[in-house]
Amino acid sequence: MIKQYETVFIATPVLSEAQMKEAVAKYTKLITDNGGEIVYQEDWGLKQLAYPIQHKTSGFYYLIEFKADPAFIATLETQYHRDERIIRYITVALDKHAVAYAEHRRQTRAAKAAAPKAVEEPAAPAPQEEVAAEPETETAEA
Repeated sequence: MIKQYETVFIATPVLSEAQMKEAVAKYTKLITDNGGEIVYQEDWGLKQLAYPIQHKTSGFYYLIEFKADPAFIATLETQYHRDERIIRYITVALDKHAVAYAEHRRQTRAAKAAAPKAVEEPAAPAPQEEVAAEPETETAEA
């Protein structure tokens, strides 16, 4: 029986962008290789932690929403636990209400991302006609 899950992991802040992409690729490949399907993924970026973890005060957050067999979750979390780059992780099974909420959240984010692009391209301003000012003539009264 396939269920939908959401997993968030926090990677150590000392990773380069390439190393972070490599870590994400490792876990997305692990999910797909074990019969799972990636539904959505989102990079939340570098964020401050609420409290220090392993003497670190920030970390790279990454969200992966996927469908998989429930037996696979133990394998995924074992891999998180063994990886030195991952300092915290959580995997949650989504019920039908959470799945609907996640879909709504994705649509809202997509709409917000598309809206600024339309605003960024303003219409060209209308050309203004330059009116030459007539020189003022002084009249001498006699």
